[in-house]
Amino acid sequence: MWEDLLAGLDPEQRAVAEAVEGPVVVWAGAGTGKTRAVTHRIAHAVHSGAHEARHGLAVTFTNRAAGEMRERLRGLGVEGMQARTFHSAALRQLRHFWPRAIGGSPADVLPRTAPLVAEACRRVGVAPDPAVVRDLAAEIAWAKQSQVPAAEYAVVAAHREPPTTHAETAAVYAAYDDLRWERGLIDFDDVLLLTVGILTDRPDILDEVRAAYRWFTVDEFQDVSPVQNRLLDLWLGDRDDLCVVGDPAQTIYSFAGATDRFLRDFPRRFPDATRISLVRAYRSTEPIIAMANRLMASGAGESVPLRSMQGPGPSPVIEAYADEPAEAAATARRLASWHDAGTPWREMAVLVRINAQMPVFEEALSDLGIPVVLRGGERFFDRGEVREAITRLRGAARAGEQQAEWIEEVRSILATMGFGAQPPRGSGAVRERWESLASLVSLAETMQAERPDDMSLRAFIDELDRRSESQHAPVADAVTLATVHAAKGLEWDAVCVPGLVEGTFPHSQSIASADAVGEERRLFYVAITRARRHLVVSWSRSRTPGGRGQRERSRFIAEAVAEGEVVSVDDSAHGASVTRARGRSRGARGGARGVPARCRTCGKALVTGPERARSRCRSCPSTASEDLMDRLRDWRLAKAHERGVPAYVVFTDATLEALAEARPDDDEGLLAISGIGPDKLARYGPDLLVLLAEAPDGA
Repeated sequence: MWEDLLAGLDPEQRAVAEAVEGPVVVWAGAGTGKTRAVTHRIAHAVHSGAHEARHGLAVTFTNRAAGEMRERLRGLGVEGMQARTFHSAALRQLRHFWPRAIGGSPADVLPRTAPLVAEACRRVGVAPDPAVVRDLAAEIAWAKQSQVPAAEYAVVAAHREPPTTHAETAAVYAAYDDLRWERGLIDFDDVLLLTVGILTDRPDILDEVRAAYRWFTVDEFQDVSPVQNRLLDLWLGDRDDLCVVGDPAQTIYSFAGATDRFLRDFPRRFPDATRISLVRAYRSTEPIIAMANRLMASGAGESVPLRSMQGPGPSPVIEAYADEPAEAAATARRLASWHDAGTPWREMAVLVRINAQMPVFEEALSDLGIPVVLRGGERFFDRGEVREAITRLRGAARAGEQQAEWIEEVRSILATMGFGAQPPRGSGAVRERWESLASLVSLAETMQAERPDDMSLRAFIDELDRRSESQHAPVADAVTLATVHAAKGLEWDAVCVPGLVEGTFPHSQSIASADAVGEERRLFYVAITRARRHLVVSWSRSRTPGGRGQRERSRFIAEAVAEGEVVSVDDSAHGASVTRARGRSRGARGGARGVPARCRTCGKALVTGPERARSRCRSCPSTASEDLMDRLRDWRLAKAHERGVPAYVVFTDATLEALAEARPDDDEGLLAISGIGPDKLARYGPDLLVLLAEAPDGA
């Protein structure tokens, strides 16, 4: 019965689900189950007869979120309800009414604005530097989302700091619009503006739209821009069947035109609105939630204190290092220790403030053989290599001439496109292509493990099609390295947030403004609430080794850390740290009680990840025999094939070399090798002890 739909909801979620008549405003903190509450509200409204699904429109901000909402509604027995992004809903209406309102065929939507912005720069005499072009494209997008035309930009945007002068920015903006119209193109922001224009100018069309959509749900309402809110007002008219859900503490897109004032002003606009706050946090443990609450309490903005439903957990750790490479190396070791303790790579993330911070962390992870995937940029199913891979797989499924198990067929087909067990070194297009293909292989392996009896290549294609529709991208078994903005809406078991220094987090461009600092604080709040159980926040005194060490730690650390919180400080120039909290101390991984790890041959302090893994500095020669190394590599390759994983997932080269040099003969000796924890000891220990014992002397 439909009444049973609400049985599993907590009291606040149930209150949302039962408030089927608008207006309703829901303040939902991080991890409080807002999507669950909203979809159950829609299902309750439909099944109870309060509303018809075909007359409803649910709006959110990403294709993935819209796809997830559609899937949940189907699971709750709701068919025919539209769940779309603002842009998708507007584009659908624009294309439908274009011939009638404008005439002719709808214009093509420009997939990327940067090339045309660069051309506009050249037209008006502004040097098209790539960084300037990128920032100008973002500034034009802000102007359109804020409903500021080019002719008014210089005056209305006088408070902003564009990448060039206000006059030059306005000139580029105007030239960009001219180029678009000359070529019959519109961009994604024009989709909203043109739809607003048609609905404003054509009452007959507006009446049709209002007849089609009679009740509305808007998720992430704190991210609404002025033009999106204007479109929503046109859809709604003088009705009030509207439910909005948001969290002012997660307003982090002001630079793109978003504002939380529409969420905050909702009770003023609708004095009779039902207001409900979701405060039970189901994602993060008590120490993480306590840290998040302290952080937001220190700001001037209104926020909803959360209550963790996950119970106790490890305290968040704050660590300081001498320089960024030392910070990155320590972060990589921390990830390796979590993995050794049983946390999958895919359940870990390193979140940074800006893209420029990524390379040093990517290199540190690569040094320890930790698989990493960079998040951001083009949507997964829009990538050329993904479309090509699905086409090839679909062709093989139609041919029906599989010569091997279906999962081997997937690996074989993707191998012809560049997939291999080992990722390519470095970053760039080749690495990104490999990551896409590896994600497809990882999804195939997961589905085979979960549904071994009913999986086939055709079933795999069906799953890819379903995920493509909902933009539910598969994730490789790899650590996510991303900016905090790109991580919004995601979560992991373990999260590292490095780079907490003044000028980076908060960003130097935000320090002069209290409002901008407030947004940076909210961004840090988003970062720490991505973690379910483990959270490490770190900073470094210098950007490079040997630097003067004059950087100051972020003000947000003092705001978020309670009396007696676990805090680590530098104990050596090499970045090793010792943790001090309530009179206790513990050594960093690889060194005893705060003493940096040292080379077993010459005693020199070990600085890089590979040095620590091998317990030997670069200048000392290896004592491992090539014959034993070959035996270990062959064994690793066989294990990798057995599990269907890349070889480095079994053990890195550095760990194999350490094994060949130390030749341990018991479990304790194996555990002393960097890269071998309890999980890998249980999985591989017996084989390794036999292999090492059977190796002849001198081998």
